[in-house]
Amino acid sequence: MIREVGESIGRTVLEGIGRASSRVQERKALPVDLLESEDAYLAVFDAPGASAGDVNVELVGRTLEVDIERFRGLHDGYDMRFPGRGLALHGEVELPEDADVEAEAADATVTKNGTLEVLIPKGGADSDDESVDVTGGSESADANDSETDA
Repeated sequence: MIREVGESIGRTVLEGIGRASSRVQERKALPVDLLESEDAYLAVFDAPGASAGDVNVELVGRTLEVDIERFRGLHDGYDMRFPGRGLALHGEVELPEDADVEAEAADATVTKNGTLEVLIPKGGADSDDESVDVTGGSESADANDSETDA
């Protein structure tokens, strides 16, 4: 009986720690790199465990905003002991003040190595806020190749 109570308390404590850990992860912004070439900007976000359907990308003014709603898969025969991964993740990056982009031509891809790459071509006139379609896809021989199936 005492052992059962101790195990129950242990599970409750672990679950509480896991939930707190996932909340911290959800409040922390997604890491992002912003790269620039002559023709485009490329924002690369960490998006582990995300698929194309989990991701929402919008260009609001000069701010690229990313929201990811991941899901935990069920595993037959296993119970959740430590729910430590955040499910609702957010990140953003500000484009330079002089950025002249074609927001409607932007493209976002979830890669097999757990990144979200958002390509925003240069050369457009200032445009209204735009949503960006996100694609994701198949395995590739090169870890840096993008996934292409939606």
